[in-house]
Amino acid sequence: MRHKFRNLKLDKIDHAILDNLQVNGRISNSDLAEKVGLSQSACLRRVKSLERDDVIEGYVAVMNQTAAGLPDNVFVQITVEKQTKELLSEFERIVKDCPQIMECYLMSGDADYMLRVIVSDASDYEKLHMEVLTALPGVSQIKSNFSLRTVTKKNDIPFNL
Repeated sequence: MRHKFRNLKLDKIDHAILDNLQVNGRISNSDLAEKVGLSQSACLRRVKSLERDDVIEGYVAVMNQTAAGLPDNVFVQITVEKQTKELLSEFERIVKDCPQIMECYLMSGDADYMLRVIVSDASDYEKLHMEVLTALPGVSQIKSNFSLRTVTKKNDIPFNL
């Protein structure tokens, strides 16, 4: 069965390539080709095509945030006074520049934004809260929730649904 990804038709070999690369982005082309049943040159052409078509956005090393000294996740709901284009653009620019803000989503519902921030401890979050979050333009309300532990955290996108 073929699945569409941004108007592209991905076949079962594309899915196998993507599944393997999501598990191990450092797999050699020869090992990947063997796993998906292609020649090395055909496999490399497929991978380059997936990269060119932005199906594969890039490759990263997934860091252990505890080893980096930032073990705590805080989920922050932020409500802004009004949603003007200028205010939202400035808010989002500042958020993108803050290294401890790992994710930011514009939301529907009660809060306008949901952030995931990483901190070393509660006092580190207090500093971030006072120096960054409360200084964001147009903020009217901030609600913070500390994660007690991570139950699951996935990086791979399921293509076979």
